[in-house]
Amino acid sequence: MSAETLLAVENLKVHFPVRKTFLSRTRRFVYAVNGISLTLDKGETLGIVGESGCGKTTAGMAVLNLVKPTAGKIIFRGNDISDRSVLSRAERLVLRKEMQIIFQDPYSSLNPRSPLNQILDVPMRIHGLYTKNERKDRIAYLLEKVGLSPEQGRRYPHEFSGGQRQRIGIARALSLDPVLIIGDEPVSALDVSIQAQIINLLMDLQGEFDLSYVIIAHDLAVVEHISDRIAVMYLGKVVETAPYRELYTSPLHPYTQALLSAIPVADPRVKRNRIILNGDVPSPRDPPSGCAFHPRCPRKFEGCDRIEPQLGAAENAHQVACHLY
Repeated sequence: MSAETLLAVENLKVHFPVRKTFLSRTRRFVYAVNGISLTLDKGETLGIVGESGCGKTTAGMAVLNLVKPTAGKIIFRGNDISDRSVLSRAERLVLRKEMQIIFQDPYSSLNPRSPLNQILDVPMRIHGLYTKNERKDRIAYLLEKVGLSPEQGRRYPHEFSGGQRQRIGIARALSLDPVLIIGDEPVSALDVSIQAQIINLLMDLQGEFDLSYVIIAHDLAVVEHISDRIAVMYLGKVVETAPYRELYTSPLHPYTQALLSAIPVADPRVKRNRIILNGDVPSPRDPPSGCAFHPRCPRKFEGCDRIEPQLGAAENAHQVACHLY
């Protein structure tokens, strides 16, 4: 871990117990996140991609302690914050201030009974930041930064479009001046034309506010434009990670190759060689032995169903968990 490392996740696991009834004993678990390791440097953007149910959102929630980790370490600014029950209230407040989230649904994440000014004022008031007049000035400043006017602060969330509501979510995340923002599929609920605007806005704000991002998405075309590095998850594990350009030009893992082959090409003259995977994603309650991807892998061979591959360096900063390498 270098001096520039802001966040380091080491062998993170999040297992949810499954009970038949409330009073019954726990017999099985849902292995939502099953041992992932990631790093994020200051000023960097890490994209986490994968199919629905692969555990990428749960991993982000665990970093923010919105979901309690089962095992592993979360190191933020050199401090282990995995078990926040041992931290004082003041220490937890500092972490809440420095680590913020942009939720997927820009409507349900906003209080429908509060006007915009109040939505942005509450976080600063809870953390004791600024005087009342200073908070008013900061709210106006943040609204202008995300492309809204201060006069719109008197409106309620239902009076805004989907793209405008997501801009409000971004302004709320910025209100506490954080260093890390986790975007949980921040543009998946928006029209394609609006998605580009929000992605460009996030990129502009990153340099101005000195932010580091973790962008969670299932659309590889979205994270390509904003990420410095990309981690691909499958069934609770990271199967490949690489700088974005190298991942898109030279994907190594068969799962990553299949995902990239599904990206539409705007030019009708270009024919993409689609890789169609057989079967469905296995249940996280009963993951396969060996390589989790082997039941659907078109390149599997003897041993893939028995020996679990470890994430290791293939070349330069490119890492892959596959017996082919």
